[in-house]
Amino acid sequence: MADTARARRLAKRIVQIVASGLEYEVKDPRLAMVTITDARVTPDLRDATVYYTVFGDEADYAATAAALSSATGVLRSRVGQQTGVRFTPTLTFVADTVPDHARRLDELLAKAKEADAEVARLASTAQHAGDPDPYRAAEDEDEPEADAEVRRGPQSG
Repeated sequence: MADTARARRLAKRIVQIVASGLEYEVKDPRLAMVTITDARVTPDLRDATVYYTVFGDEADYAATAAALSSATGVLRSRVGQQTGVRFTPTLTFVADTVPDHARRLDELLAKAKEADAEVARLASTAQHAGDPDPYRAAEDEDEPEADAEVRRGPQSG
């Protein structure tokens, strides 16, 4: 078993090798808008999962998946030549869904911000259902008697 630090280092190196291989060696026009975002290598260094994103729609994703599938052999041999590991890991390409999730979260946050603005707008013109201070009435009843005594002065008797 290899340590996880070595697997992380190999994963970083695989990202670099695959990205440069797609840019300079593989001449497939379907791979023009591909970005390699991450790679994960199993602890035994036998399998590598490479994550990618594509700028485009669902048809572009399907075409890119097919192109990566056909270029896997070339990219794996390039990884083997440039890493120097005893066993070249198998490459599996998976579409990265993080940008889609981030876009969805941004939309939800924008909706929440609009809803908060609407609540703030409604609250600015809102009034209390009853008296603004329901406890004030009890104090007002006591105050006139005290005020009357102050105005009359002390009773001399």
